Amino acid sequence: MTSSPDTLPKIGAPATRALHGAGYTALRQLAGVPRTDLAKLHGMGPKALGILQAALEEHGLSLG
Repeated sequence: MTSSPDTLPKIGAPATRALHGAGYTALRQLAGVPRTDLAKLHGMGPKALGILQAALEEHGLSLG
């Protein structure tokens, strides 16, 4: 799954809304953000977190 660091990868609508609500609109903004902080967002589940981590790793980045 190739993703751009300027967009969010395809995750479920609730998780996407949670990220947008928290001000995250690009994958690169999530680099270094603690996984536990993202997990607290309403609508963010383990599957979405895994997809985000995998997408970040494609660009040599990761969650905090």
